[in-house]
Formats: sequence, C-alpha cells, structure tokens
Amino acid sequence: MIQDRSTTDKNNTKEWLLASMVENRSEGISLKGKPEVIDCRYGKAIYFNGECDAIFLEEMPITGLQKFTIEILFNPSRGGSFEQRFLHCGESQGDRLLLELRATPEGWYSDAFISVGEQKMALIDAELIHPYDSWYHLAFVINSGKLETYVNSKKEMEGSIIFSPLLKGKTSIGVRQNEISWFKGSVYSVRFTDKVLGPGEFLSL
Repeated sequence: MIQDRSTTDKNNTKEWLLASMVENRSEGISLKGKPEVIDCRYGKAIYFNGECDAIFLEEMPITGLQKFTIEILFNPSRGGSFEQRFLHCGESQGDRLLLELRATPEGWYSDAFISVGEQKMALIDAELIHPYDSWYHLAFVINSGKLETYVNSKKEMEGSIIFSPLLKGKTSIGVRQNEISWFKGSVYSVRFTDKVLGPGEFLSL
C-alpha cells in the first residue's frame, strides 16, 4: 500500500491530492519528466506539460470492485495533442480503464474507456465541447454493467457492457502507461469511491 499521499474516509473513499503526492513522494510512486507544483483555486495542483510529465503508481485502487465512482478535478490546457490520456488504471494492454480527452481548436471533449475481457466501451461524443483553461469536475460511474460520465455534475453519456471487476495492474496519471498520449494541463485531485455516487455526492468544483 502506498502511503502519505491519500486520504481515506469511513466510506472507503480514497482521494489522491497530486501536489502532496509529488512533494512527499513515497515508495511505489515514480515520476516521469518534471510534473510541476502550481498554485490553483483549491490550493496546490500539478501541471503536466503534455510532452513528458507523468506520475506512475504501483497501486490500482479499483481492484476487485463491481461498483465504483472515479472523480477528477482538472484543467485542460490549449495546445496539447489530439489524444490525451490523463488517468489509466489496470493493465497496460489488457483489462484497463482510462479517462481521456480529445483536443480540438474549439475545445476538448471527454472519452471514458473501459476494457474487461472481451468487453470494451468508449463513452465519447465529439459534439460535447468544453473550453480550455478552466477547472472541471469529471466523473466516471460504474454500476456493474452500467456506465455513466458526468462533467461538472451534468450527465453527458451512458452505456452498458457485461462487466467483471479489474483484478490487477497499476495506475498512471498524465499519460497512458505505455507512455503515449500525454496530457497537457493541471490536475488537483483524483478520488475513488467504492460505491455509485450521484451529482449531489460529487466533489465540489
């Protein structure tokens, strides 16, 4: 278990505060490039340059879960590559979950992807464009086979698969685990909760 970089409450919610993770780096956490600690509206966040900055963790917080909610407070910057992966849980090429975005000249749109066994699903809609350089709350809610995504507590997409829990792997933030599709922007926190949350229970933006 990685220590000194998360908070866990009685409801089995784990929140990773990225600046604390980088400043107080412990065993099981490694950095690629030089993720930068910056000031933001919440306190301190981490800025990823979109080229070589990332955080890698030996831990995989959704192991064995049938129902869970992942939330991220982040600020995408203009000028990054078209495909950007900013959270990758699971295996590099096998069973995995990714939170991603696609960058266009007008703004970005989200892509939440999961692959378990033969089942794959990407929740993505190129019409749901958001401006750059603002803070956003993104949630990916897994309720057995039901999948939902929310941006700023507004549901954007849903789908379903035949679901089984992810059982092994690691976590990367700022890039896919095989070091492609780098994220350009800032991340304040990532929160994992082992139950289905609704907008009224999400992190405050």
